[in-house]
Amino acid sequence: MIKRLPLKKLFNTRDLGGMPAADGLVIKHDRLIRSGKLYKLPDDTVQKLKKKGLNLIIDLRIYTEREEYPDTVIDGVEYVHLPVLCTATPGITREKSMTKTMAIESRRIKTEFGTADNYMLAMYKMVLFSDEAVGYLRDCLRLIIDNDGCVLWHCSGGKDRAGLVAMLVESLLGVDERMIVADYVASHRFQRAKFFWNRVGLMIAPLVPRFKHILYGMMAAKPKYITDTIAAVKEEYGSINEYCKQRLGVTDEDIALMRSKYLEKPKKTGLFGL
Repeated sequence: MIKRLPLKKLFNTRDLGGMPAADGLVIKHDRLIRSGKLYKLPDDTVQKLKKKGLNLIIDLRIYTEREEYPDTVIDGVEYVHLPVLCTATPGITREKSMTKTMAIESRRIKTEFGTADNYMLAMYKMVLFSDEAVGYLRDCLRLIIDNDGCVLWHCSGGKDRAGLVAMLVESLLGVDERMIVADYVASHRFQRAKFFWNRVGLMIAPLVPRFKHILYGMMAAKPKYITDTIAAVKEEYGSINEYCKQRLGVTDEDIALMRSKYLEKPKKTGLFGL
């Protein structure tokens, strides 16, 4: 089973280490970490991240999100900001708070997308296919390929943008598609308490029921969201790896380098399995 890293104030953070990958190998521990925001981390969490050899943090949030919840600064760690806009509506304002941004989006979802499922797929396709986001994803993968320590990438909740980057990295390392889906869906389990309180907040929010229903769906990490996204990538490019090659500039040499850096022979026991 995919496990969350037991770190205080981090509720959707996981090490990809132990995940079965190409050629019977597994991903090394303490090399690839995905997460939600790193806001006001206690010293105990900071020290545990440093002990893992963390030397690079990639922040995928837009400026508004970073200003509202700035990352904790960790000495000796390089920070890179790659602002991937995570909505399905191109050109939406970036000046308002994220709460206001999502309120604006919720009013458009019913008329433009119909359901939360349609909205989420459109959002993921925008992240993967829009020229601006593709540029940031290209930079993100290049940083991961070239890094020689432990890299952590994150967005706000660790589900959407961080999940899509994880999908790309895992695919390039030869992780089975079923495991990629399982890793995505784990976000719902890790953030069960957060989802509960978000639902409570929506129950008392002054929104009409149809919008509440849509927002409930947007908070989830449904298998459909990632499987439909993978299907859309395959329809356009044949495979996730071909997408990475054609749109993100990843070469066969890059893939070989990634696998040499991040994969190893499995130990007798592992954390991951289906």
